[in-house]
Amino acid sequence: MKVAIFLDYIGAIGGGERVALMLARALKGDIITTDANQETVERLGYGDARLISLGKTVKLPPFKQISASLLFATCDFSDEYDFFIFAGNWSHYAAKRHHPNLWYCYTPVRAFYDLRASMISRQPNAIMRFLAMQWIRTHSWFDQRSVKNLDHVVAISATVQRRIKDDHNRSSEVIYPPVDTSKFRCDEYGDFWLSVNRIYPEKRIDLQFEVFRELPEERLVIVGGYAEGDHASRYYGKLVRDIPENVEMRGAISEAELVDLYARCRGLICTAVDEDFGLTPVEAMASGKPVVAVNEGGFKETVVDGKTGMLVGANRDELARAVKEIAKDPERYKDACIKRAKEFDTPVFLERIRRLIPGK
Repeated sequence: MKVAIFLDYIGAIGGGERVALMLARALKGDIITTDANQETVERLGYGDARLISLGKTVKLPPFKQISASLLFATCDFSDEYDFFIFAGNWSHYAAKRHHPNLWYCYTPVRAFYDLRASMISRQPNAIMRFLAMQWIRTHSWFDQRSVKNLDHVVAISATVQRRIKDDHNRSSEVIYPPVDTSKFRCDEYGDFWLSVNRIYPEKRIDLQFEVFRELPEERLVIVGGYAEGDHASRYYGKLVRDIPENVEMRGAISEAELVDLYARCRGLICTAVDEDFGLTPVEAMASGKPVVAVNEGGFKETVVDGKTGMLVGANRDELARAVKEIAKDPERYKDACIKRAKEFDTPVFLERIRRLIPGK
């Protein structure tokens, strides 16, 4: 049984890339993608992964997304593999030619659906807003058609499962993404908080800035970057012009460096808008570290309020109070955090995925 995993592109380090690469290794499959950043793959610890690139995308939104969709829609590996898994927002455009298949859905394209109004309003002028509306109207029509070619849909969380039903009227089952809990450790509860995310507007890094301006006695280290051609460049440019003195932005780092930061931090802060699932709270809990997260989306499915951290409103004051409260004694959350993280361990995930793949 030969398996191919179609992945949008490999640029910025994120949970989606890690899950796809882990699947490829576990299933002895190949990754078929567009932009393939080998340095990123090696930084994630998957230098042995076999990558097949369909070609490079245009590094300008929305042409990056359009070009990726076209590359997937026109490829044909139907005679080379026995089963196909699609991960991401654009790879499923290959589904028409590739059966049997499964879509491991991180989320429907939020710019087309629940974040449509936000996406349009962020544009700098009326012309750009009009063009954004036209792109969304046209591409979302193709998106709807493509999803009809999927044989089986799996959601990464109940939050995403609801979106799939609302946006595509498709039923799905939930299989939570995996975390290899064995590679995480707890060395100390140090003098800094950690934030791990792509630098996108939806992650609300600016809100984290506000929180730590209110807490000059605390320190925050932010890890993560963004892929060239994504919609985040203006947002990133705005952020770096006004970084608080007690906040450090480190950009993309290696997997070993990330594990080390988890091991030494005081706790994790998460502020994403209605997060799809969020691997980072589980990774932090696997390191015995409490999580302060906004009470939205997938965070509600992973963080146990009062036991493995705190779920609070998405505003400066509530987040600041939660950070101050947990900072008094972060170690008291350790045992509950580690126990909770094991519920999302890799063997649990692989057992459920293999049931959906003939011969695996």
